[in-house]
Amino acid sequence: MSQLTNAAIITIGDELLIGQVIDTNSAWIAQQLNMHGFHVQRRVAVGDVWNEIWRALDEESVGADIVLITGGLGPTADDITKPLLSEYFGGKLVLDQATLDHVTYLFEKVFRRPGPMLERNRKQAEVPDVCTVLKNEVGTAPGMLFEKNGKLFFSMPGVPHEMKWLMEHQVIPIIQQRFFPGAIEHRTILTQGIGESFLAERIKDFEEALPAHVKLAYLPGYGMVRLRLTARGNDPVSLKNEIDHLHRELQLLVADVMVVNEDFTMEQVVGRLLKQQGKTVCTAESCTGGYIAHLLTVHPGSSAFFSGSVVSYSNSIKQQVLGVSETTLQTAGAVSEATVLQMATHARELMHTDYAVAVSGIMGPDGGTADKPVGTVWMAVSTPLKTEAKLIQLRFDRRRNIELTAIQALNMLRMAILQNT
Repeated sequence: MSQLTNAAIITIGDELLIGQVIDTNSAWIAQQLNMHGFHVQRRVAVGDVWNEIWRALDEESVGADIVLITGGLGPTADDITKPLLSEYFGGKLVLDQATLDHVTYLFEKVFRRPGPMLERNRKQAEVPDVCTVLKNEVGTAPGMLFEKNGKLFFSMPGVPHEMKWLMEHQVIPIIQQRFFPGAIEHRTILTQGIGESFLAERIKDFEEALPAHVKLAYLPGYGMVRLRLTARGNDPVSLKNEIDHLHRELQLLVADVMVVNEDFTMEQVVGRLLKQQGKTVCTAESCTGGYIAHLLTVHPGSSAFFSGSVVSYSNSIKQQVLGVSETTLQTAGAVSEATVLQMATHARELMHTDYAVAVSGIMGPDGGTADKPVGTVWMAVSTPLKTEAKLIQLRFDRRRNIELTAIQALNMLRMAILQNT
């Protein structure tokens, strides 16, 4: 098997260290590198501090063949990455005419900014004379490629859509041509209804028998566990055949708890089932505040199966829009089986859909009682044949309770769809 090509990722910005901005760039870059067969040895975030960035470059280049850097390429005083890289690689900043022409075009023709371009914007066309400029078609800051001791260093903007464009159109093609990472294959199974430790115990013999070049990863989340098989080798055809065989074997071992044998989210699974059957769904949400509707519509093509949602946060909306009876709300309460049954049934009738999902609960941190503590959630799914409800008890913070409720409700919908297949 070919030797692994190691990569390191450095993200730059004080905002990352104080939590003002979540570092999604390094996660996305790591996914892309892994997908193309490159091994990510480390991800590091540093502030806008000269010495810290310099030290990160020294340390990460020790074991890495590729170092990818994002951030610090803007036009303001705190953006120090470009002058630092110029000094680090022994160069000086010079004006790159092609980049200046591109920046000028963006300001005059695309952004249509009034008045002359600022000098600080012109400075974005300055690059170290020791780099290869990587044209950024979707922004003003160019990417840069440096080489030192046989290793490649890529500097990209921190703006996510600009970084992604450069990765896809510039960086990935270059490193694929320069390094041969070998073949890599991934296979995924999504399970639900079994804990990680119990799942590991069930497939222990399978895992122990895996060859050295095949790894099994457990990725728990939202009451589910994703199993990912990863195989590396030099022969793409034989590797694919081998991992397909192992994937089928693993599916047989977890068949009763398997949601899908692909790398899909729960909402993608539900959406695909609805599309396949030509059915529609709506939601009636109280405690989740529209989050289930958000999940169902975040992927393209959802208009084929999603009709709409009623966020019935108050009791008055539950009554006036969804037809929940006043008696039910007074006797059983908003968080009750009777309430969600009526919410789901009337939502489906109101929006003329094949299915409806309803949820009502206490997300916390306040609002719980002795009978209905924080984390108490009732959910229901309505079909033309029946409407069923289920009670779950959660124990996390508000955000996680909302997310878990949404996934549990979608899984309940999935089971209802399968029963009607």
